[in-house]
Amino acid sequence: MTTAMQRTLTLVAFCAAFTAAAFAADAPTYQAPPDKIAAIVDAPPTPAAFLSPDNKWFLILGQPNLPPIEELAAPEVKVAGVRINPRNNGPSRGGFFNSLTLKNVATGAEREITGLPADPRMGSLSWSPDSQRIAFRVSFDDHIELWTADVESARAKKLAGNLNMASGRAFEWLSDSETLVGRFIVDGRGDAPAEPTVPAGPVIEENLGRVAPARTYQDLLENPHDEALFDYYLTAQVQRISLDGSTMKLGEPGIIVRADPSPDGRYLLVERIHRPYSYLVPMGRFPRDFEIWDLNGKLVKQLAQIPLAEEIPIAFAAVRTGPRSINWRSDAPATVYWVEAQDKGDPRNEVDVRDTVFTLAAPFDEQPAELADLALRYGGVTWGSDDLALVSEWWWQTRKARQWMVKPGDPAAEPQILIDRSFEDRYNDPGSPVMTDTEWGTYVLLTDDGGKSLYMSGSGASPEGDRPFLDKLDLATKETERLWQSEAPHYEYFVDFLDMDAGTVVTRRESIDEPPNYFVRHLDGGELSQITHFPHPTPELKGVQKELIRYERSDGVTMTATLYLPPGYDAERDGPLPMLMWAYPQEFKSADAAGQVTDSPYRFVRIGWYSPMLWLVHGYAVLDDPTMPIVAENPEDEPNDRFLEQLRASAQAAVDEVVRRGVADPQRIAIGGHSYGAFMTANLLAHTDLFRTGIARSGAYNRTLTPFGFQSEERSLWEAPDVYFTMSPFMHADKVNEPILLIHGEADNNTGTYPMQSERYYNALKGHGAVARLVMLPHESHGYRARESVMHMLWEMTTWMDEYVKNAE
Repeated sequence: MTTAMQRTLTLVAFCAAFTAAAFAADAPTYQAPPDKIAAIVDAPPTPAAFLSPDNKWFLILGQPNLPPIEELAAPEVKVAGVRINPRNNGPSRGGFFNSLTLKNVATGAEREITGLPADPRMGSLSWSPDSQRIAFRVSFDDHIELWTADVESARAKKLAGNLNMASGRAFEWLSDSETLVGRFIVDGRGDAPAEPTVPAGPVIEENLGRVAPARTYQDLLENPHDEALFDYYLTAQVQRISLDGSTMKLGEPGIIVRADPSPDGRYLLVERIHRPYSYLVPMGRFPRDFEIWDLNGKLVKQLAQIPLAEEIPIAFAAVRTGPRSINWRSDAPATVYWVEAQDKGDPRNEVDVRDTVFTLAAPFDEQPAELADLALRYGGVTWGSDDLALVSEWWWQTRKARQWMVKPGDPAAEPQILIDRSFEDRYNDPGSPVMTDTEWGTYVLLTDDGGKSLYMSGSGASPEGDRPFLDKLDLATKETERLWQSEAPHYEYFVDFLDMDAGTVVTRRESIDEPPNYFVRHLDGGELSQITHFPHPTPELKGVQKELIRYERSDGVTMTATLYLPPGYDAERDGPLPMLMWAYPQEFKSADAAGQVTDSPYRFVRIGWYSPMLWLVHGYAVLDDPTMPIVAENPEDEPNDRFLEQLRASAQAAVDEVVRRGVADPQRIAIGGHSYGAFMTANLLAHTDLFRTGIARSGAYNRTLTPFGFQSEERSLWEAPDVYFTMSPFMHADKVNEPILLIHGEADNNTGTYPMQSERYYNALKGHGAVARLVMLPHESHGYRARESVMHMLWEMTTWMDEYVKNAE
């Protein structure tokens, strides 16, 4: 080697080392937003409250704030649409409670539950049917335990270890309040399968002419090793557990995702997944068997064998064939019910009967009885007694919802219509039936007047905003009697009856400056008694100005939004402010429904990390949830046929309204949104010049990457190519001439919004010279959880808006 060559190589090596060092020195680290914003995010969460079946106790659940990034960076197994913590065999992401307090509803006395481990991570809480105990899980680093707490002593104890919670909730009370049934890790299962260092062969998928469309799912199985991991982590042993800690194994281990006791506690409804698996759809579509066992684990009835469901059409009312929605009747000792499609699960097939509901009572040796034939798609059954059950049906194309009264004890009785409405129409929503608990720990319809009346509780949507109500409904005349309704300046909703004879109820009440708390209310107008006294989490936000505003789009559709202004702000004195608009489009079949008010002016201003109201303390006005309705003009049309036209008109109407009010500077308005709101933001920057900048979080921008439908779009790319192209901001990246900030979680598992969407869109923007910034948050999914991630996201948004909105020329 010559001296000149040596010098050249030395120089190259030096430059490479210098460049690497420079990049390392400039490597981004987590940043924090201004102190006022950070303080709001760090405010302690308001506790949750859980009423006992006998309505004598509130269980107050303390909640921690945002977890550290170390928690999200822990190992994670992603298989078949589920994410598992491989160290404790539970879900890898999810919240928990860290304290339990019993509060006597009558006296207000409180007792903290003792005997818990240090720094507990609790969840899946469940009252026993007799209200004397509480069951819950406690998660540790390497396992999950089943615990109970005794109400009388206010003391907790461990009951059993090694719950298998890979597929969700893993235990249930039996009706005797002395026994639980749970799913546990199999004894001696050994280590998880190691990934082969050398593959045994290629991964091959084959389709022999079947039509099997699928939406864009995440975390699917990809190879035989994934299948082995799925088997390893989800295989469970069902066990019966007594309060003294003794256990009994039931049946053989398997991929058992459900073992629900019958109301009378004599049987178990067991759901078992088996091969063949799929690389196209998540575990919810895998083959499964439904069995009925006795409490010793003996098979009583092979109820159904459901095949793999890869071929379900993408239409919203499409369902799998064979029995589905298999459950116990809540009002009978041991009767299962299910529904079966009569149109092969395809809404495009024209039939008189879409679904049929069946029941089968113990000892399960007769033919199933038909309970109801439905012309629309099945929506559920609310059970009351042999004389009354409510069967719901719906149809997406027409937005129709109906509810029928049936008599389970007399299948020959003709069903009677109770409710027939559009589920888009909030103003005419009669509410939902009030339920009551049974001695078995199940819930059934609360009836009165010898079964001739129901109680209905609803949101009470109106042009003035939501005003929750409690009604009494005469089942014969269909007439209602208004027993109570929330009144200004509070937002209050019914929780449960405390004493029907005395006419007392429990409600949850709040106002703009008063956080939600629970009260005892007398329906005759007597004294209102406060049960809980949760403090205002962010007193610095008292005085925030909140107004529910209405305005019109150019085509006459009524629009609504919630306008927030900083405390002490006066438009005449202070002039227009920089503004952040935060929105999310929604599709409608009716212009009247699209214009309905969807909020209350009296809701408490609770600001979480996700809330645009954070910037009220940083000198911004906020327009939250300005409606962006996309309406189908004619029954044969789809809303997205005129998506861009209506989106532009909605945004223009919102801007015109806040400018007319003098609260926003038309040259200093930012638009933003999360998920479909991010998609909206990118489209508005490409097709309007209304906004100074845009902030798009966790969005999807190229609809050709979601070719079998997205959001409320049922058509495929090949059925509506112009719609997919026109609606895709990626296809119009060359038109974006305002700065755009893109933020996305690197581990986003939401259908359609995989991280590549933001990465490819950023590349397209950069290729056309746009002002753009892409921020990928490590380990974060569709919604962000780690404190470091959230604080950095808020710093990015604040810095971006200050530069391109507040301080822009």
